[in-house]
Amino acid sequence: MEAMAKAKYLRSSTNRMRQVADLVRGKTVEVASNILFGLAPQKKAARMVEKVLKSALSNWQVKQGSGARGGNLKVKSITVDAGPLVKRIRPRAQGRGFRIEKKMSHLTVVVSD
Repeated sequence: MEAMAKAKYLRSSTNRMRQVADLVRGKTVEVASNILFGLAPQKKAARMVEKVLKSALSNWQVKQGSGARGGNLKVKSITVDAGPLVKRIRPRAQGRGFRIEKKMSHLTVVVSD
């Protein structure tokens, strides 16, 4: 049995999210949660991944029924896809404008026993 959770339009670049996703891919949910809590290099991205991981765990418990425990649950797959860019203009000298692109990500976590 497997369960999935998605988060879209996260305000973090895909490179940062993928660094964190690579740390927890294939690990058990308990170990992944510990890694995300203290060892991840990108703290903001780690908080986002942890939130989606908890949501996937909760979805799995609902699918299993009441009293289900996720003791040997593993992160089957975790994917980070690029979302849309938010485009802004930064005023520069002599009437020019430089473009600022703020990146977004879509995150999908699948857990299975």
